[in-house]
Amino acid sequence: MRKFIVIPLALIFAAGLIRIALADGAEKTVSGVIEDSYCYGTMGAHGASHKSCAVKCIKAGIPASLVENNTGAIYVLLPKNNEQPLPADVINRAEDQVTVTGKEYSKGGVNFLVVESVK
Repeated sequence: MRKFIVIPLALIFAAGLIRIALADGAEKTVSGVIEDSYCYGTMGAHGASHKSCAVKCIKAGIPASLVENNTGAIYVLLPKNNEQPLPADVINRAEDQVTVTGKEYSKGGVNFLVVESVK
């Protein structure tokens, strides 16, 4: 009788651990260009001539996004901690070719990358 109780409880516990592991986000490295989402998304503005505008927009709170080189996939860049801005080394690299490493999340068709390093 005890096996009939222990086995289901072990399965429930294992399922909970799997859910926690998946919620943590997988480590990912993406190479691309950091863009400010507003100008890039609404006007297609990008490139070296747009750099100062992109930096100002991101500093003002417009989400920064990383446009992946190979696929064109867009990742919204997030800081490591809630209620904090992106690090200055990310913001000041707007319109630059970079490689970002962090944890990847996807919700509702949107890709997010929590920035751990930028090179």
